[in-house]
Amino acid sequence: MVKVLVTGAAGFIGFHLSQRLLTRGDKVVGLDNLNDYYDVFLKKDRLSQLQERPGFSFYQLDLADSVAIAELFAEQRFDVVVNLAAQAGVRYSIKNPHAYVNSNLVGFINILEGCRHSGVQHLVFASSSSVYGANTKMPFSVHDNVDHPVSLYAATKKANELMAHSYSHLYGLPTTGLRFFTVYGPWGRPDMALFLFTKAILAKQPIDVFNYGKMRRDFTYIDDIVEGVVRVMDKIPESNIAWSGNTPDPGTSKAAYKIYNIGNNQPVELMRFIQVLEDCLGIKAQKNLLPLQPGDVPVTYADVDDLVKDVGFRPSTPIEVGIQRFVAWYCSYYQKTSTRLTQNSWVKVGSRE
Repeated sequence: MVKVLVTGAAGFIGFHLSQRLLTRGDKVVGLDNLNDYYDVFLKKDRLSQLQERPGFSFYQLDLADSVAIAELFAEQRFDVVVNLAAQAGVRYSIKNPHAYVNSNLVGFINILEGCRHSGVQHLVFASSSSVYGANTKMPFSVHDNVDHPVSLYAATKKANELMAHSYSHLYGLPTTGLRFFTVYGPWGRPDMALFLFTKAILAKQPIDVFNYGKMRRDFTYIDDIVEGVVRVMDKIPESNIAWSGNTPDPGTSKAAYKIYNIGNNQPVELMRFIQVLEDCLGIKAQKNLLPLQPGDVPVTYADVDDLVKDVGFRPSTPIEVGIQRFVAWYCSYYQKTSTRLTQNSWVKVGSRE
């Protein structure tokens, strides 16, 4: 049995990953601060499912609390840490930059220090496809330089990669960074496009379609993300003996450090994504066509060759399947929520106190 710390356990990816790890028999310690960046009730509903399962324990802590995090690491002695907790959102980083510094930078150094001082065998951490920023060479490769972020969120994720590498180099801590590409699926984040679109279309309200619908995204279904994370967790990175400072490879190192893309490797135009959603809902969307927003990029496209080579996995869920599963979950979840509201039974449910 492996003891795994999953930070952001009440979040979208953290919830699904924790479920998967518990199913395979790992002991999971979940950490989340349950902040109100989006619907706390949704986070609590995810968490309530995890708390029903044997092998799961939960700590409501903020990563920026250095004393509490140090005490947690000293007490629990984790084998593996998967850091998914972060202040998310490209557009929100323009409005509230300090939240990103506190969570994504201060919080991450506390994770690194906890791992360093407690003998953690492997730190896996969430980076983001947003680090590719102004890059235009497609598909995005982990072996390409990514020094031109176009949002503060992206800059903090790139900083996480650099911070992790320094700890791998200085202290021999094996670290693996995962650049996720536009994750979607059941229990998804309400600030993401699929959730926003579904809610608006069902309410017969218009949806905002940026870049006039010509954006292309490597939409990646949540089960594929989790499969990639689990496989990478089980593969501790090794030194790349061929690494050279004359021609430095950003994706590997002489230290025990590695970066992977986890993306569907098949970019889809936003208009096609909306069309599939309309088909699943049986409703045509009213569209507000708008220009590209600051901090957004027109295309994301993952090169996943390293993921395939090293852990034998390639994400492959088509949007026709993934969107249908999301719609089924959304309708079921909010139908139940509506029923609970009508019956005024939040406390009985255990997730809306």
